[in-house]
Amino acid sequence: MARIAIDMDGVMADSTQQYINWYANRYGVTVAKESLLGKPETTGFPLDGVVRQFLYEPNFFRTKPVIAGSQEVIKALQEKHEVFIVSAAMEFPLSLAEKLAWLEEHFPFISWHNIVFCGHKHIVAADYLIDDHVKNLSTFKGEPLMFTAPHNVNVQEYKRVNTWEEVGGLLL
Repeated sequence: MARIAIDMDGVMADSTQQYINWYANRYGVTVAKESLLGKPETTGFPLDGVVRQFLYEPNFFRTKPVIAGSQEVIKALQEKHEVFIVSAAMEFPLSLAEKLAWLEEHFPFISWHNIVFCGHKHIVAADYLIDDHVKNLSTFKGEPLMFTAPHNVNVQEYKRVNTWEEVGGLLL
C-alpha cells in the first residue's frame, strides 16, 4: 500500500478550462486551449493579466470542471492505497471554502481526514505526488508524477502522466 498525494487544481479540477470559460463569459472571446500550450499559467489570453484576477473572485474555485477520469480512478486508488488530496489553498482567500465544497460535491467518497489544505507542499510526506507544477514536484521527497497541463508541456525532468487512465495504469 502506497501513500499518494494528489493536487486539486490542474489535476482533478480543470483550471485551464475554467480560465477559458470565465474569459469567454467576461470578454466574449473563446481562447483555444491549444494556444495556451507552453505558456505560463494564466497567460496567453488577449487581455494580459486579467485571468489571474479571476482567482480572487467568488465561485471561481467552486465551479471548476472535473477532469475526466479523476473520480473513477481516485475512487479505485482509495481501495488499494492511502490517498490524500493536497492543495495549496492559502494564497487566494476564497479558495479554501470553495475547494472543500467542490470536493464534497464531486468527490463525496473522500473523507475530510484525507484532505490537506496548506500554503506550500514541501511538508507533504508520501510515496507519490501527482501535481502539475514544478514548484511542488521539485521539493517532493517521494516519486513526483507531473500531470500534463498546458503550462507544463515543455517540462522534461519529471515522469509524466497525461490522463487519469495513465495514473490508473501506473498505480493500480
